[in-house]
Amino acid sequence: MAQSLNHRQALLILNGLPVVGPVMLRRLLDAFEQDPIAILLADRQKLLQVQGVGDKAASVLSNWSDHFDLHREVERMKASGIRFIAQTDEPFPPMLRETYDPPIGLYWKGDYNIDRPCVAIVGTRRGTLYGLGVAKRFAAELSRLGFCIVSGMARGTDTAAHEGALDVGGKTVAVLGCGLDIVYPPENLELFKRIAVAGAVASEFPFGRRADRQTFPMRNRVVAGMCEAVVVVESDAAGGSMITARFAGEQGRQIMAVPGRIDQASTAGCHQLIRDGATMVTSVDDILDELRYARPTQMEAELSPDPEGPETEALSDLEEAVLGCFKGGELCQPDQISQQTGHSAAEVSGCLMGLEIKRLVAKRADGRFEAR
Repeated sequence: MAQSLNHRQALLILNGLPVVGPVMLRRLLDAFEQDPIAILLADRQKLLQVQGVGDKAASVLSNWSDHFDLHREVERMKASGIRFIAQTDEPFPPMLRETYDPPIGLYWKGDYNIDRPCVAIVGTRRGTLYGLGVAKRFAAELSRLGFCIVSGMARGTDTAAHEGALDVGGKTVAVLGCGLDIVYPPENLELFKRIAVAGAVASEFPFGRRADRQTFPMRNRVVAGMCEAVVVVESDAAGGSMITARFAGEQGRQIMAVPGRIDQASTAGCHQLIRDGATMVTSVDDILDELRYARPTQMEAELSPDPEGPETEALSDLEEAVLGCFKGGELCQPDQISQQTGHSAAEVSGCLMGLEIKRLVAKRADGRFEAR
């Protein structure tokens, strides 16, 4: 059957075999003069001569049809409106092609092809309101300036970045750590659909591959590789965004980090990156300066107000006092606010409810409140 394969089908098979990673693929292609069909036709002994190819990998390659259903994969791609962009194809992200170990190809859903500079905005899944607001506004402003926003469609910061780009009609690409037949996280189904219409959703993984500890770092290297810069908004010291930043450094990309409070774990990673030499950014202009892009003269130098931000309303003396407890980004428990303001717990609880309705504060999962 391998004799009847074309070049693209052979690449699709090699990409879908679970034991063949990017490094092994590169070595195989080098050994077989960049001919994927020759790899699938090769005998076991010749395969074993390639560095890194052991008995298991040689067996899978020699009997690939037992491990990968090509016909089923192609039919599912057609039904889902997904194409496979090989590394040698013109639509393949140009900066990703230049990296040390780019994927052999990408499953790609959406008509958009990369046609402008890309900036990745990444961060924690448990972002604060401050961090989510920064990610969304940075993404919106960069989109207006002609950048494509790349992220991983994870909860929290990634979601805010994609939404920021979409809300202003910009371009965004979501890189998933699973097959494109799986929406992860599932609550981002509508976001997945929006991105596929206005931008693109991409993955190097075949249908059916679920996200795990191996796929997420592989996804992160693709995010970093596609972009001129990676901006980390909030991240724990050991967060996934730190892996993306590490890949960015290895690939010669700019690493930028937004500073935050020194007593919050969600900013420890950003501060570590800054300490290690990443550029501290507090505005989109900082990003433009680092990338040496000039802001168009007709654009405002400052970030435009969030169109979905809270409206200004007259506040009572109690509301002013309660909001004063959140100065400096403080996260407060109701009893802490009661003690600081001298008002009863019942009064503070009622006030916090009113401020939530006015979208001036929000309650976190840990029970504390945070000002918007």
